[in-house]
Amino acid sequence: MQISNQEAERRVREGVEAFRAGRPAEARDLFRAVTETGRANAQVWMLLAAACRAAGDGPGEEAALDRLLEIEPQAVRALIMKADCRAREEDVRTAARLYRLALRFAEGQALPPDLAAEVRRAEAAADTLDKGYGHHLEASLAAQGFPPEARSRRFQHSLDISAGRKEIFPQQPTVYFFPELPHIQYFDTAEFPWAPAIEAETGAIRAELEAVLGEGLDDFLPYIRSEANQPRDHPLLDRKDWSALFLAENGTLFDAAIARCPRTWAAVQAAPLPFIPGSSPTVMFSLLRPGTRIPAHTGTHNTRLVCHLPLIVPAGCGFRVGNEVREWQVGKLMVFDDTIEHEAWNEGSEDRVVLIFDIWRPELSETERREVAALFSIPDPSRRPDGA
Repeated sequence: MQISNQEAERRVREGVEAFRAGRPAEARDLFRAVTETGRANAQVWMLLAAACRAAGDGPGEEAALDRLLEIEPQAVRALIMKADCRAREEDVRTAARLYRLALRFAEGQALPPDLAAEVRRAEAAADTLDKGYGHHLEASLAAQGFPPEARSRRFQHSLDISAGRKEIFPQQPTVYFFPELPHIQYFDTAEFPWAPAIEAETGAIRAELEAVLGEGLDDFLPYIRSEANQPRDHPLLDRKDWSALFLAENGTLFDAAIARCPRTWAAVQAAPLPFIPGSSPTVMFSLLRPGTRIPAHTGTHNTRLVCHLPLIVPAGCGFRVGNEVREWQVGKLMVFDDTIEHEAWNEGSEDRVVLIFDIWRPELSETERREVAALFSIPDPSRRPDGA
């Protein structure tokens, strides 16, 4: 059916008036007459969807929303309404996914009050659906002989993701990505035969740290430091709230610091440190002052793992990698993939200090390690030899 632009505009106006007057079926027919001409925009499809909903025409509402989302895939209100349609049809997984998608697109937007209220409703609806689906999975698995206490750790993690209790946190290195390495947040230190030897040196390492701290913090440098021609935007830039005493930094050894902490340096040699000029290893005492939080971030490359040996840990400290929050325990190594989003905080009343060092990923073959080392040792041609 062909109608003029003026006629289409008239029908839209009449449809809006009918809708406001409480005649949704009449409004639906007027809006549909415009959409059938093939000239409807996203606003007209939304009006049709709203009229169909008010008239109790579920299939018509969903069809209109599908056309609207073809035009504007990130339309928050339409996504929420589409999720409502799927929820009414008991397609709970699709409904939850669409609610979550709407929440993601709404994040950071300045929303009108009515849409902000819809977003809050969508969040609550998604939580309810995820919780219900989780209960369904739990009951079904238990009936098949897989209660929670009988499940493997990785399967339980997959189940938590399926039920919306956890998110997927992939490796996101900022500089270099080596493919086909497993995405593991924390590693089991029992997999590393060298770990007990380093943990056994905790007392000696802490004694060396306390001797250094007794001389003051002048040699501790801000961990995030300004560099010429390298602008940074970080809340801890050039601040000693997060500081470090380096025994080695990006492959540069600091002989004076090593001489002050010989047992520490000797202890970490038990680990597979990557020795790459200009890149690795980094070995340092990391100090976090009370009230300091290190924002969520990811590391530069995924061919290494990062190790923490906690030495001074007041109450109120915590560390998150991906979905999992852990507390440091003095003398207990923590090995994690720092290319997975992580953050740390000290809400205690004293400084927190851990020994940090990096190791090769155990999955890399000797050939792959040599290849990566060769790549990382290539000088950056944009940097002059004098470091300027």
